[in-house]
Amino acid sequence: MPITNGTVFMPSVLTFIGIPGLETIQCWIGIPFCAMYIIALAGNSLLLIIIKTEPSLHEPMYIFLAMLGATDIALSTIIVPKMLGIFWFHLPEIYFDVCLFQMWLIHTFQGIESGVLLAMALDRYVAICYPLRHATIFNRQLVTHTAVGVILRPAILVIPCLLLIKCRLKFYRTKLISHTYCEHMALVKLATEDVSINKFYGLLGAFIVGGLDFILINLSYVQIFITVFHLPQKEARLKAFNTCVPHICVFFQFYLLAFFSFFTHRSRSYIPSYIHITLSNLYLLVPPFFNPLVYGVKTKHIRDKVVKMFRSKDQG
Repeated sequence: MPITNGTVFMPSVLTFIGIPGLETIQCWIGIPFCAMYIIALAGNSLLLIIIKTEPSLHEPMYIFLAMLGATDIALSTIIVPKMLGIFWFHLPEIYFDVCLFQMWLIHTFQGIESGVLLAMALDRYVAICYPLRHATIFNRQLVTHTAVGVILRPAILVIPCLLLIKCRLKFYRTKLISHTYCEHMALVKLATEDVSINKFYGLLGAFIVGGLDFILINLSYVQIFITVFHLPQKEARLKAFNTCVPHICVFFQFYLLAFFSFFTHRSRSYIPSYIHITLSNLYLLVPPFFNPLVYGVKTKHIRDKVVKMFRSKDQG
């Protein structure tokens, strides 16, 4: 790993700074992050157990919800243990290739989460707008193909990001990453060479996955609301709307944090680094923490199963 004129050639090891400007209090910042992680693991694991053990929940909406829970567990587990290692145990180093692998995992699971939210929105669209055809359209085969597509799309799209970094970028200004995990732009900005292709492909991938999903989800809910408001009975309108409330809550908090993280990353000269890094961490931690709480409270079938489970334990 030669160093020439202040640049590093193909560093084998990188070092995380953590949250720039807040290094002295990172040990305390790790406490709420750890608490969120534990709650996310417990909540999503409970969600998966309930959906797996209850035959009445083996429907497309709950299958997609199980995928969302599994994705949330994976995404939070990819970043939190290493983050706490930086904050609490002074273990900031990571091998370059491991960093690339972590980056691939993070952006892949982000894309899977976005795809699952789109699949759930389309499922609600068909269920409300074409209720008699829902079982025919969303059959087991379509659900399986949708799940495979949701997983493969980001997994394949992220691979060129890794190859562009590994094959094109040889010289780096520093081995220090101003972050708590390996994020595409945080790594690319360390390079001294022209990174315009990396930036362009990163934006293209973000639009193909997150941008298109965001547009299609909005169009689905617009059509759902139009159909709901034209229902003749008030009870039918309320019932249809209530089935969408958890999805809308999850959708808004996921994309709201995504847009904040995306734009703060590209406006770093105006926004302090510690705000940007904190938002980036919250973007990946809040959805896994928030999703099981929303679905546990707002979805009657899941709420009833949770209550039944704990009542049976108390009686036992």
